[in-house]
Amino acid sequence: MFKISSFTSMLAASAVAAALLAPAAHAAQFVAKIGHLESAAQSRNVALEKVAELVKERTGGEVEFQIYPAGQLGTQREMTEGVQLGTLEATISPAAFLGGFNPAISILDIPYLLPDDDTKSVDLTNGPFGKALCDSFSSKGVTCIGLWPNGKKNFTSNKPIGTPEDFAGQKFRVMDSKILVDQFKSLGAQANPIPFGELYTSLQTGVVDGEENPLDTIKNMKFYEVQKYLLVSNHGAMEDVILFNPTFWSSLPEKDQKIITDAFQEVIPELVAHKKAAVTAALETIKEAGVDVKVASDEEKAKLREIMYPAAKDAYVAQTGEEGQKLIDLYEAEYKKVAGQ
Repeated sequence: MFKISSFTSMLAASAVAAALLAPAAHAAQFVAKIGHLESAAQSRNVALEKVAELVKERTGGEVEFQIYPAGQLGTQREMTEGVQLGTLEATISPAAFLGGFNPAISILDIPYLLPDDDTKSVDLTNGPFGKALCDSFSSKGVTCIGLWPNGKKNFTSNKPIGTPEDFAGQKFRVMDSKILVDQFKSLGAQANPIPFGELYTSLQTGVVDGEENPLDTIKNMKFYEVQKYLLVSNHGAMEDVILFNPTFWSSLPEKDQKIITDAFQEVIPELVAHKKAAVTAALETIKEAGVDVKVASDEEKAKLREIMYPAAKDAYVAQTGEEGQKLIDLYEAEYKKVAGQ
């Protein structure tokens, strides 16, 4: 018994040793750590996991994405700087977080910039306008390979907001953006830049009357608990920017670059569908809580755009100068083609 057992143990030990010494099968030649802020269950991460699967499959395991959601690799600023410095291969960042890094991207803060129709909106951000936005990152030490849709913002308040006239005299929380400040000024409202972490308490205590966010954010952060009115306005684009470290990106074979770029674009319909489901569920939760919900009609959205767009556009051009004006000119030409206006 002892001899058999000993022999068996020797065989097992030899097998383990051989496995440890053998080279890993299909080891990835290129490994990219990708960090972002959303949780694992949210739309951005779900779509990113799908991209990782497609890239691994289509490159034959040559390229591997390691995804780190929920700010595991730091704040968005830290991750963006990491991509710039090369300590991180890639990040998916909300465009709204990149205005200080690249002022040109703040064009996406302008209300009603993108068409309400999801397909037309994607056509605009995938066309010459989207390419020009991506190209604006080239001088910032990062490589932008595309834009991803991540929903649209809506208005809430503790005072009625059913018509543009209702906004006058109200106080709204905004991100620290001159464009967003002027957006509210055009409606006769006051805009107060307040850190996101302080927003719930600010609404609860009346420091501000209202705010703007995507419906799923309003639900997840429980802002609806301290707000009486919701206007489903879909006025603010929440686009994500896909950024890679230039050295890493240029080290990839062109065929792999194309596979990666195509995969990010291919999953957009799934990304949009996942986000839409989350938004629909959020709206039901908000309604059930007793919030007064109004869905703006196409005519009402057009009226809001007519008021807010010019003021926000002027603030953007004042901030970005000639570069911004060129982007606006390109955008307006492409918008007419895509939106059929």
